[in-house]
Amino acid sequence: MAVRPLSVSAAVGLAKRTVEDIPQIQVIGEVSGFRGPNARSGHCYFSVKDESAAMDVIVWRGVYQGSGVQLRDGLEVTMSGSFQVYERSGRLSFVARRLSLAGEGLLRQRVAELARRLEAEGLMDPARKRPVPAFCERVCVVTSLSGAVVDDVKRTLGRRNPLVRIEVVGCSVQGPEAPATIVEGLRVAAAAAPDAVLLVRGGGSFEDLMAFNDESVARAVAACPVPVVTGIGHEPDHSIADAVADRRCSTPTAAAESVAPDTASLTAALDRWGQRLASSFSHRMEGEPRALDALAGRMGQALGARLSLEAARVEALAARPVLSGPEAVVDARRATVELMADDLAGAMEGLLRTRGASLDAQGSRLGRAASAVTAPSLSALESLSGRLGRAAPSVTRRGEEAVRRMAASLEALSPLKVIARGYAIVRGPDGTVASSVASLSPGDRVDVAVSDGTFTATVAACAPGAPVPTTR
Repeated sequence: MAVRPLSVSAAVGLAKRTVEDIPQIQVIGEVSGFRGPNARSGHCYFSVKDESAAMDVIVWRGVYQGSGVQLRDGLEVTMSGSFQVYERSGRLSFVARRLSLAGEGLLRQRVAELARRLEAEGLMDPARKRPVPAFCERVCVVTSLSGAVVDDVKRTLGRRNPLVRIEVVGCSVQGPEAPATIVEGLRVAAAAAPDAVLLVRGGGSFEDLMAFNDESVARAVAACPVPVVTGIGHEPDHSIADAVADRRCSTPTAAAESVAPDTASLTAALDRWGQRLASSFSHRMEGEPRALDALAGRMGQALGARLSLEAARVEALAARPVLSGPEAVVDARRATVELMADDLAGAMEGLLRTRGASLDAQGSRLGRAASAVTAPSLSALESLSGRLGRAAPSVTRRGEEAVRRMAASLEALSPLKVIARGYAIVRGPDGTVASSVASLSPGDRVDVAVSDGTFTATVAACAPGAPVPTTR
């Protein structure tokens, strides 16, 4: 029976379902063709490879940001994730859910984190670093005694400047015990109080140089009371100890050269400076007489020109009228003052006449304006006074009638009027008016007010009942 062919979509879907059934796996490989983070999405795309295979990898933005890894080609990484098939292209990719560095990459990440922390503390600040003397007399070399570095340093210093004294402190420069021995070597070297300490070693792999990326070594270099010059590895190598040291050189030989100026070069330079100084001095001595003659000639010319200028100024001052004829100047000034006085007097008279006429005109206008303003006001006041005189009797009569009505009401409500009609007012033992038998008890002494006086009585009995009707 013939098998019906699948469409492309069905085939890719089958592959997608099959791939999705593969559980999450962990993969290690080398980054190749890194692209990312994408400017729009922030995702990263690259391949990982080994000796015989490669596969495409996708790292989503959140995963990449959370990993703390700065990916680049050549790094070895460890990833956890799963495969997926992109249906539109049928492309198989590995989607990483976790990402971390492996091998040398992990070491470099740790070194970078330590470097950032020490830099934040200021250990790499150029302002903290001490100057290395230009002419060192004693240097102390801290390095391994088993390598060729010691011989290289001694040979370089002996060739360039045999006067420099060398002391060597041995330490381990590789392996787990190396950081502690380097710290101790720096302490011993500083105790000898040399002009500078050379911390050096030969080349090696990144792992071989890890002792110089140790935090304790970096802090010992920074705390050393003697300037420290490093020459660790080769030119491309750069350790944390190099960044903290007072001077970093690319190799041990370069470190030795930096603290020992070449005596042959210094001698040649001194000879050149001496020749230049002698030539300059001879030239200066030869030119001094001519310069003095030229200076004397210029001074004579300048003095003659200055005297001529001053003589002309004096003659011009003597010819001025104030010196040649002072009486004429005074007479001219007096005539000018007299003319100004005449002009001022005439101007004052004219001004006074003008101001007097102006004041008269203003007084007339003011009188007319006052009459025009006050006449209506006086008429209104007279009218109001007449109206007030006519209205006063009516208002007074209405007030008197109201007072009479109020007096009659008060008189009708007066207790004395009630008493006069035959009623009495009884006050209890406490002096208050007894308005109810409930406020009295048999035996109470009461004060009774009648129309013509007051008397005292004793309550014999209290009989509550209906109130006595009031007769008006």
